[in-house]
Amino acid sequence: MITDRRQDFKSSTTRHIMYSTRVKAGVFLLEALNALSTTCFFYYIYFFTQSKYGFDKFQNLLLAAGLGLIYAIGSVLGGRFAQRRGYFRTLKTGFAGMAAALGVGSQFDNLSVHLAVTVICNVAMSLTWPALEALISEGEPRSRLQNMVGIYNVVWSLCGALAYMTGGGMIESWGLRSLFVVPGLICLVQLILAFWIEPSARAAELPDEGGGIGSGEAGEQPLPSHSPAHSKKFLRMAWLANPFAYLTINTVVAVSPNLAWALHLSPRQAGYFCSIWMFTRTAAFVLFWLWPGWHYRFRWLLNSYLGMILCFLTILLAPNLQVLVLSQIGFGLCLGLIYYSSLFYSMDVGETKGEHGGIHEAAIGVGSCAGPAIGAAALYFSPAHADNSTFAVGALLLLGLGGLVRLHFRK
Repeated sequence: MITDRRQDFKSSTTRHIMYSTRVKAGVFLLEALNALSTTCFFYYIYFFTQSKYGFDKFQNLLLAAGLGLIYAIGSVLGGRFAQRRGYFRTLKTGFAGMAAALGVGSQFDNLSVHLAVTVICNVAMSLTWPALEALISEGEPRSRLQNMVGIYNVVWSLCGALAYMTGGGMIESWGLRSLFVVPGLICLVQLILAFWIEPSARAAELPDEGGGIGSGEAGEQPLPSHSPAHSKKFLRMAWLANPFAYLTINTVVAVSPNLAWALHLSPRQAGYFCSIWMFTRTAAFVLFWLWPGWHYRFRWLLNSYLGMILCFLTILLAPNLQVLVLSQIGFGLCLGLIYYSSLFYSMDVGETKGEHGGIHEAAIGVGSCAGPAIGAAALYFSPAHADNSTFAVGALLLLGLGGLVRLHFRK
């Protein structure tokens, strides 16, 4: 029986070998569970710190910035580790690390322990997403890559939205400790499934004969070819835009407890109303999966970026619930195309799927760090004007817009 490393090397050096349908289905199941566990924990950790330790907006933004920086570094190293040591070995390490850390967190009430648990869980998570992205793309011809990435995006975004929508109710019903217990049990199930799927991944490599998951109509649409320089330009633009998208996401998530308080929402209600953008992002993923006409078209990426800025500012300055709901709908649609662009171009350009997945996730980490860090800095230097943090992040988004335009027109 061949090793993980030999198997992954074989898969990454030829386009005529792909994982079996059974393995791909198992990977999508692991992805769904990963979205449930990580979204539940990392999106509600700010409610936890506010409720249990009295964290204010500044402290939660600072926590979000630190976690983003750690995730950016961890994702680059995680992608390289997955490429060299094997995707399933990387997944098992990540799942085990998250399960162990969350298990420890459920048994202690000390702030230092909970901060350490959050950091360890974040590092372990950075091993999982690059490996999952590489597994669903490995060995797929271009005619099916759009389909596989489309399914992948719909699965994680829908499960993440469900986790965010129900997380507040879970905490209200089962208490704050459930924030560690429930995601920890999910991670344990993932670890067991990874051990169960791994032998099939080693043995079930099949010749690429047009079968497998996602070989339906949407995946069989021919994709136009582009010059390497043209493709790499769009890859760079997407890698630039995606961090700014996650800059807005993590700023919104970090201040959601304060937003809920301002609009008189309970944690359960906050889960319902603050997750709308996640469901519309899933709808956007379905649209851009079934219609690949947006590929390598700058105006789609540019308009999505502009819409994201407008909706982000509207969400954070929303005077009432109706404005919050409408702005989140547009926010999710714009985020959908930006994220889809980054992941699709990462998998479409080049053969090192694990490393490209790591860079894609690292870009998410950079945005996750920069947005809250700018917001925290604005609050620190101007604590009497809370809205300054919103406008400071908005100014940074405009700098990203300038960089995007410059990349497009640079020869």
